Amino acid sequence: LLCFSGDHLKVCSQGYTCCSQEMEEKYSQQSKHDFRNAVVELSNHLQNMFSSRYKKFDEFFKELLENAEKSLNDMFVRTYGRLYMQNSELFKDLFVELKRYYVGGNVNLEEMLNEFWARLLERMFRLVNPQYHFTDEYLECVSKYTEQLKPFGDVPRKLKLQVTRAFVAARTFAQGLAVARDVISKVSAVNPTPQGTRALLKMMYCPHCRGLVSVKPCYNYCFNVMRGCLANQGDLDAEWNIFMDSMLLVAERLEGPFNIESVMDPIDVKISDAIMNMQENSMQVSQKVFQGCGQPKTLAQGRTARSVSESGFTARFRPYNPEERPTTAAGTSLDRLVTDVKEKLKQAKKFWSSLPGNICNDEKMSVGTVNENECWNGSAKSRYDFAVTGNGLASQVNNPEVEVDITKPDMVIRRQIMALRVMTNKLKNAYSGNDVDFIDIS
Repeated sequence: LLCFSGDHLKVCSQGYTCCSQEMEEKYSQQSKHDFRNAVVELSNHLQNMFSSRYKKFDEFFKELLENAEKSLNDMFVRTYGRLYMQNSELFKDLFVELKRYYVGGNVNLEEMLNEFWARLLERMFRLVNPQYHFTDEYLECVSKYTEQLKPFGDVPRKLKLQVTRAFVAARTFAQGLAVARDVISKVSAVNPTPQGTRALLKMMYCPHCRGLVSVKPCYNYCFNVMRGCLANQGDLDAEWNIFMDSMLLVAERLEGPFNIESVMDPIDVKISDAIMNMQENSMQVSQKVFQGCGQPKTLAQGRTARSVSESGFTARFRPYNPEERPTTAAGTSLDRLVTDVKEKLKQAKKFWSSLPGNICNDEKMSVGTVNENECWNGSAKSRYDFAVTGNGLASQVNNPEVEVDITKPDMVIRRQIMALRVMTNKLKNAYSGNDVDFIDIS
């Protein structure tokens, strides 16, 4: 190596050096490139995890709805035959609205389910009273009695509670996974400041200019440089950890009382139970409606012949045998998906505060293995005497290696902190079983 006086250098030591000005500039670019790559590599791993889990959950929830609809349709065709087929759009609409809600449509689940039961009562009321003619106004009066008469027993109330909680939790959880993925994507594109670039060059490549090619940076020295260069990312940590905890709480709900699989799998049986209930109580229900809405007009004699018994409405509902049930959605179960993702959520906590240390421990840096007296401390091969600064922007006021303007927070990161805050709030609502507004994650 040709070595000479280093008066021409801007960052590295101006004493005895083996680097030209051009080499120093190349090393400066390389140190920026190495740093960005190290951040992206560690972040990518986490981002891919959230991305793949989001896809899995999304695919699972959508397939679950498809299966539930198919199962209901198959059963009702076998049980009620043509009668069901003539009224099938009522059930089709129910699933259209459930799917629309899940993918982010503006659907009020409670109102939508109330509407479904009111429409079902109107249809059934006609079927159990074939001898009468009902006008649309009369049927509207009938639907007002849905709450009061409970013609379907307790099924609508229970189902409304189960469906609302399960769908809110499922949709919010899938959203949370997508938000985590997007936050990492936006935050991991790091552009070091000029002061950060100087510190990276000084740590990574200035020893090369002194001929110390195999000497690695001291661990605490590396830590201070990384804490300074990732000061804004460090500020994400507190909000990120609260967000991860909220995701874990909703995950537990998905395993327990808000399990969408245990709500949707038997939805056909539950709706059929409600129909049976109405059949069994049709006399009492009709009498009360006639009292409230008035006596309807009787149809001409010949037109009452096609009564309920003829149309096969007396058929009892025959559920599937277990072996006939459609296979589980997406070839897995909700429990399995949740168990897997909970482990990953726990591992993702403290990601941002651990990032500086993880980069210093990366095998390309192999800093962690260095003898503390045999390492590069920024000016020589010797021990590093400064203490490690804290995490986050405010702590960098005392950073001995990187000048950080603590009055200028990174706006991209501030926006992501807000996005996490908003999503955490939605998760807390979902945990309590309350509906939440949808964020369009696309």
